[in-house]
Amino acid sequence: MLYFDDFHPGQVIELGSYQVPREEIIAFARQFDPQPFHIDDEAARRSIFGGIIASGWHTASICHRLLVQGLLTTSSSLGSPGLDELRWLLPVRPDDVITPRAEVLSVTPSRSKPDRGAIKFRMEVRNQKGEVVMTELATALFVRRPPV
Repeated sequence: MLYFDDFHPGQVIELGSYQVPREEIIAFARQFDPQPFHIDDEAARRSIFGGIIASGWHTASICHRLLVQGLLTTSSSLGSPGLDELRWLLPVRPDDVITPRAEVLSVTPSRSKPDRGAIKFRMEVRNQKGEVVMTELATALFVRRPPV
């Protein structure tokens, strides 16, 4: 179990990888972001992207799932008050393998609730070529290590 006290600025947490299937890109987009370049091959070919790409929200969702699996389920996470920044830098294409990592930027104990603190993370998601496809700045709340 990781507690607030186990994190320090500069710490990097690797969160695994995920191959993004074409069918999943289209299914996600049909439900949540039905823009033509996400769901229609011909329209996507004519777009600035030259083919089907994943919705940025799909990429962010995959990143969050890997964050939950790779960190949050084995920690004292209390959730998040939100994001400060989310950037989609390059398109994610069918069968790309994306790999997020979280870098701890700051750790701030709560002044009003001494049993917890806030951690600011910089998330970076790379594709199989090593290119950064998405970045995110987020804050998460964690319980402090109980006294022994």
